[in-house]
Amino acid sequence: MQFFKKVSVLAVAVLVALSTYAAAAASLTGLRSSSTAARDRIVFDLSEMPLYQARPSDDGRSLTLDFADVDTALFKRIAVRTSRIEAISYERHHGHFYVTVALAKGMDYSIGNLTNPFRIFVDVAPKGAAAAQRHAGVPRPSVLPADTDAPAKAQLPRLEEKQLAAGLTQREYVYADEDGPVTAYFIEADPARYRVRPALARGIIPGRQTVSGIAQDTNAAAAINASYFALSGELIGITKIDGTVVSSTYFDRSAFGVMPDNSFVFGTVSYNGTVKLDRTSLPVSGVNAERGADNLIIYNRAYGRSTGTNPYGLEYVIRNGRVAEINTNDSLIPPDGYVVSVHGTLMDAFAAAGVRVGDPAVLTEDLGEPWNRAVQVLGAGPRLVENGSVHVTAGEEQFPGDIRYGRAPRTAVGVTQKGNILFAVVDGRQSHSHGLTLTEFADLLVQFGVRDAINLDGGGSSEICADGDVLNSPSDGSERAVGSALILQKK
Repeated sequence: MQFFKKVSVLAVAVLVALSTYAAAAASLTGLRSSSTAARDRIVFDLSEMPLYQARPSDDGRSLTLDFADVDTALFKRIAVRTSRIEAISYERHHGHFYVTVALAKGMDYSIGNLTNPFRIFVDVAPKGAAAAQRHAGVPRPSVLPADTDAPAKAQLPRLEEKQLAAGLTQREYVYADEDGPVTAYFIEADPARYRVRPALARGIIPGRQTVSGIAQDTNAAAAINASYFALSGELIGITKIDGTVVSSTYFDRSAFGVMPDNSFVFGTVSYNGTVKLDRTSLPVSGVNAERGADNLIIYNRAYGRSTGTNPYGLEYVIRNGRVAEINTNDSLIPPDGYVVSVHGTLMDAFAAAGVRVGDPAVLTEDLGEPWNRAVQVLGAGPRLVENGSVHVTAGEEQFPGDIRYGRAPRTAVGVTQKGNILFAVVDGRQSHSHGLTLTEFADLLVQFGVRDAINLDGGGSSEICADGDVLNSPSDGSERAVGSALILQKK
């Protein structure tokens, strides 16, 4: 028996390339599980040993086995749920078959294989015990007859509810439609006990981080993925955190806001900004974004230490309402001010006006009402629910087809008829949940008593966390690093 030692559950994926790999595709013929007082074991029965990757998630709470070119015609998917294993999910995509094992809190895993007969097994045990097993080796597993009878289908629909703390409730809802099962997850919070706000990945733009990582860094009781974002980590859409605009948008899109009195608002938000240096006013092209041709970009403390720009523009460092410095590029961003970075025709306009150090500077940002008064704003969209009725505005807000059409994993933030905050995520593109269209998602939210709601980024980004645990099954097989999260913090 060969045994693959895992240094850490946070380690990078290890490619397992076995010399016994046959030219013909291996067949995955069965999956079995067993439990002892010391550990749970999952066994994969195979005709040959395939190439596969073992990929732990960043937080160590799940392990995905990626089987390359494996035949699953004879394979019967079964559900496994124990005190050590929360769930097993399956997905086939582009010739690969993915099996993800979600571990209960405090569990670790080890992987081994047999070559005669061909078996791969995963042992799950409490941390420390699994590590000891990896170093000591494990006994050759006894080969049991394949269990061809899957567990009886659970009665659906099924709603499970858990009180996480006073004013904080977790729900999991599983139901089936004509196309198969759907699994949804909810966190409902009392705004008298919890505050809600956006949080940036690693605290800056651009940045990317898992939702669970953002939750841990901000001491959040619960979190969901939030803004649309570019691969660089720049946010797409208006975001306002603690009164400061940290990202803007080119489209009028649906948003969620928190007012100074802790009430919530939903609607369409836009951004219009101007900068006046001395007597010359110019429009703002964006906030905390990469500067393009003929652009004027505002960089504030959310962008980090410096602007990181190239030398083909001019930058005006603003402190205390005055031009403090004029640079060509990569200016340091003052924590109590901002940088006006210009290029092309806008650079020429300020230069022609003779703007100098010491000249007055005024930044005006208009989001419209009530958004100007809002303390927190998260722009994403489209709208899903308005005044307790389904109201999907994907067409009006010019969303592309990959968001607008089809079933997918989904994320939303809403407010219930009782005035509570509701985080919602639906799994998709997996055997346990096929996902929902925007309209189906809106219908589900209304069923759960939502008065108003907007859609957030979805697909592989969709994730919901509570008390440090990832509750759902992200469709990538592991957590995706995203640009921002919406978090709940205890007051």
